[in-house]
Amino acid sequence: NLAVDRARWLAVEARDAAADGTFVYGVSTTGVYCRPSCPSRKAKPSHVAFFADPGAAQDAGFRPCKRCQPDVTDRAATHTDAIILACAILAEAETPPTLAALSAAVGLSAFHFHRAFKAATGITPKAYGNAERARRMREGLATGASVTNAIYNAGYGSSSRFYARANDRLGMAARTYQEGAVGLDIRFAVGACSLGAILVAATPRGICAIAFGDDPDALIRDLQDRFPKAQLIGADKAFERLVAQVVGAVETPALAPALPLDVRGTAFQERVWQALRDIPLGETATYTDIAARIGQPSATRAVANACGANPVAVAIPCHRVVRRDGSLGGYRWGIARKETLLKRERTP
Repeated sequence: NLAVDRARWLAVEARDAAADGTFVYGVSTTGVYCRPSCPSRKAKPSHVAFFADPGAAQDAGFRPCKRCQPDVTDRAATHTDAIILACAILAEAETPPTLAALSAAVGLSAFHFHRAFKAATGITPKAYGNAERARRMREGLATGASVTNAIYNAGYGSSSRFYARANDRLGMAARTYQEGAVGLDIRFAVGACSLGAILVAATPRGICAIAFGDDPDALIRDLQDRFPKAQLIGADKAFERLVAQVVGAVETPALAPALPLDVRGTAFQERVWQALRDIPLGETATYTDIAARIGQPSATRAVANACGANPVAVAIPCHRVVRRDGSLGGYRWGIARKETLLKRERTP
């Protein structure tokens, strides 16, 4: 069936972990068969044959890949359980456990655990732990705790360790964050593009908001609500060049440059957003696919919520996520815009 083989090849090209278990593919030049998600060097389509299961591939004379181990049927489930447990440990740990201690706690070697964790979540265990500590820090500041207490309650062993990473996790000083971004300079501009009005805003670190709408004033009010005590500054010529790059990403996505971002979310949101950025141009994934890729296959609804919380349209392409039946589903900035963006990305 050519349509089925085409769909399978697209899954292989995307190294789609959600397709693991549904088929395997053999490569005639090596005599090896692999999972769809195998990170090995891609073969030419003419050298690939598809099989319903490992047994069929082996009957055809192929041997299992040592890298992705397609003949180990419970491997993915075992790794998923281990990663979910590790995430729970990192979320609750007062001080971040070492890689050796964390991998031992979930029953995997440090090497395989580190590789499986990053493959499933898009970030390393250390980065995930840092994100969880930053989340606890933000929650502490939001509830009115003193900066010092929030630092230690979040699990930072000393204030110096926190301040060494504060810009990475908060984008601003802790006191500034606690006071509602008071004094933070955010440049912004509202322009026009083929999708209507577009607002672009950025801190000195990168873009913090990209939004579409029909009412420019409403876009500005939303920005003020997000950063109520920040200093909002109109665009200058340098910033207008950045806005032009964003508009270019909307109009001609195939030529879009990498945009500097300053976005902050929970550890879960950051994992989802990274998975969204990994979806190739012109392709889509389902909410279920994304949940599987971050190692939480039952978190489909939470993935949808994280997509809805995305503050930077296009730069984090939540428009590439569709429902399981292929329908577009929701989009924060309107279904018509989502449909247009997808059509534009699929046009050579």
